[in-house]
Amino acid sequence: MAHPLVSEVEKLVQSNDVVIYMKGSPDFPMCGFSSRACAVLKAAGVEKIASFDVLSDDDMWTALEDFTQWPTVPQIFVKGKFIGGCDIVGEMFERGELQDLLK
Repeated sequence: MAHPLVSEVEKLVQSNDVVIYMKGSPDFPMCGFSSRACAVLKAAGVEKIASFDVLSDDDMWTALEDFTQWPTVPQIFVKGKFIGGCDIVGEMFERGELQDLLK
């Protein structure tokens, strides 16, 4: 059975072009991976990053893991689709795929 907060994850993901579930916030990241993921998104031209600090809510972190089946953060979504974590977004940026996806 899915976590009851999965619908909250879906709502945030569907109502924003770019969402990052991370430790901290884009302005004050609380881990290196979250910081690097935000830097990559900004380098790709993203001006508005919707975010959720998983450190502030253990239940929401559990719901996020249920939703994506991905055990680590950050978790990045673009246009409603789960893209992956820091390494995947970085690789996509280097290949130009992230920029294309954001158009």
